[in-house]
Amino acid sequence: MAVAAEKVLKTSIGSITVALVGNPNTGKSTLFSAMCGVPARVGNYPGVTVEKKLGRYCDDGGEVVIVDLPGTYSLSARTMDEMVSVDVLLGRQADVPKLDVIVAIADASNLERNLYLFTQLRQLNIPIVLVLNMWDRVTAGEIHVDLAKLSERLGVRIVCATASRSQGVKEIKAAVREVAGMATRDKTSSAGRHSSVFPEVFQEETKTLQSWLSARGQPEMQEFLVERLLLDVNGAHALKLSKQSELSELHAMIAAARERLAAAGQRVPAVETRCRYNWIRSQLAGIVERPDEDIQTLSDRIDHVLTHRVWGLMIFAAIMFLIFQSISTGAAAMMDAIETLQGWIVGWVHDWLAPGPLRSLVDDGIIAGVGSVLIFLPQILILFFFIGLLEDCGYMARAAFVMDKSMTKLGLSGKSFLPLMSSFACAVPGIMATRVIENMRDRMVTILVAPLMSCSARLPVYVLLIYTFVPETTWLGGWIGLQGFVLFAMHVLGVLVAVPVAWLLKRFFFPGETSAFVMELPSYKLPSPKVVFHRVWERAQAFLGRAGTLIFCTAVLVWAAGYFPGDHTRVHQLTQAIEQRQLQSTSESMPIEDAELEAMRAEERRLSGELIKGSFLGRSGQAIEPAVKPLGWDWRIGVGVIASFPAREVIIATLGTIYSLGGDVDEKDGGLKDALASSKWPDGRPVYTLPVALSIMVFFALCAQCAATLMVIRRETNSWRWPIFTFVYMTVLAYVGSFITYNVGTWLLG
Repeated sequence: MAVAAEKVLKTSIGSITVALVGNPNTGKSTLFSAMCGVPARVGNYPGVTVEKKLGRYCDDGGEVVIVDLPGTYSLSARTMDEMVSVDVLLGRQADVPKLDVIVAIADASNLERNLYLFTQLRQLNIPIVLVLNMWDRVTAGEIHVDLAKLSERLGVRIVCATASRSQGVKEIKAAVREVAGMATRDKTSSAGRHSSVFPEVFQEETKTLQSWLSARGQPEMQEFLVERLLLDVNGAHALKLSKQSELSELHAMIAAARERLAAAGQRVPAVETRCRYNWIRSQLAGIVERPDEDIQTLSDRIDHVLTHRVWGLMIFAAIMFLIFQSISTGAAAMMDAIETLQGWIVGWVHDWLAPGPLRSLVDDGIIAGVGSVLIFLPQILILFFFIGLLEDCGYMARAAFVMDKSMTKLGLSGKSFLPLMSSFACAVPGIMATRVIENMRDRMVTILVAPLMSCSARLPVYVLLIYTFVPETTWLGGWIGLQGFVLFAMHVLGVLVAVPVAWLLKRFFFPGETSAFVMELPSYKLPSPKVVFHRVWERAQAFLGRAGTLIFCTAVLVWAAGYFPGDHTRVHQLTQAIEQRQLQSTSESMPIEDAELEAMRAEERRLSGELIKGSFLGRSGQAIEPAVKPLGWDWRIGVGVIASFPAREVIIATLGTIYSLGGDVDEKDGGLKDALASSKWPDGRPVYTLPVALSIMVFFALCAQCAATLMVIRRETNSWRWPIFTFVYMTVLAYVGSFITYNVGTWLLG
């Protein structure tokens, strides 16, 4: 199974280690899943794999360890994402064993561009299996490739595959084992013998550098690394020279060598691109035959509309709007089913546990807390279903292309769009996806605004308040509703606020020119049900995992803080008397709702309210109420918001526990929603109004209430400065935005 890349991988005797390498969007992660039998993160757009993944499978020869590397166009790494691939291939990472075989994956329909990386891989002296993936596109496009001649010219084993359909997987595994065995028997196999793509004058300069390095204790340095010294701006950064004077001398030698190459008409770095592509064209001559006329594909015709500068933006906005309308209207039946199940569990608990601390913990703490969050699972699943469809069909890359012009006005490029779009699902992978951005200034700005995108953890908060306080107004025969529009607006709010924030960050913190945006647009394809539903299942597991750990623990702690100190004896006595009276009335066919029963219920609610106000939770909440009252909140909302800083969705569990302990949640009514709607200030005014609900949603839309997000910012920036900065600026934004929303809303709505 796949394991964390951070852990040291120990392989068994006789096992081999294989690296999957290729350009972005060539199907590496799909092939990884097919070979290892475990689902990897798969998407039909560049930059899906943002860190190496490790997996295993066994064949007749023993165990094979697979390393799925981030996509890279070249071993001249420009981004953190590409540097991961380079470090593994050069053996610089201790958590990955020495590579036995490289599986180079190329888009079979675009060999000339994909073989550029192959020309660099062949210099590493590691056996290679060349996989021509997406072979179905070759046959559909009437392209003919002479595989036998290509294999002979390149000197490698070639396998054709269509990884998305698991075609060619067995052949790849057999080729890996075969090539690894050949390399073991023949240490000087053809994998290590190759002709240089560079002219004689360039080779002479590399030999001079190699001699100089050998005399200074680096005799084993590969030819490829010596070439990188000449070709890359930071090519000498990995050398470990004993003296600073030696490093200075090396820089002087490299500068002089580049001047000599320029004088000879081989200017660096242009010489690399020219020489490598010339070599590729010579190898493909007479090998690949294409139709005389370019065939306009279905993808081309669709792109005329979806990437149009006007229609493209309108279609993108319409798709997003329809998604949130679907979330608003499509989950009602599943939510009702979960709510019914929750009510059945509460009844079962009441049948088996007598009133007391244990029943209060289970009912008011665990069920009221965790259960009130689980009810929003259907919306999470619907959101990720649509995200999975858009990713797998190839639309995400088009959306980035369409948004590039708008992003440029903020000082960013379209490369920032995909990480930001990913942040609508979860900011953690969105921030990690910024590794594909080579410009460090653009990357930092993207990291700092990514948490403003409304992730799925905010969705339960939005849905609870929208379904409870926003009117069910609809238009166009019910196809468009006000509730869905407000849900869409809450997600757009983060984007709108991110615009001035990004501009200010670029203007005052990270000034500089915007980097150019270059992205390959993958062909459209029908979404794979397996990939889409795995995406949904993966998110459901993550949501349920949080409900079973963080939210569960929070609910128990909030229950304890709301239950103690205080004598609940009289409340438990009243609860038991009410239940006995209800049971007696049912058995004697008497009306359940009589004056005495209602009086006992009122007394129970009054005592519960007094007890929670006098609890540790109530005292702390009333202490912070002056700070949150300008936002229209009472102490219970304030406590819920503070408790939710580790994770946003915790507020639902917190409010569920608080209102249950206060006697406001009754299993026979609408649960937490009715408790919120009936909550009153001491003077009888309703606590929750539409302006208050909007105020809470705006706060959650803009606040950095996610410890995992702050930790990943710390890891990606290697500093505590930026997560602290993010937390402070977003909290201030959230408070100001919430204050304005409440006061303007109250003024408008009265």
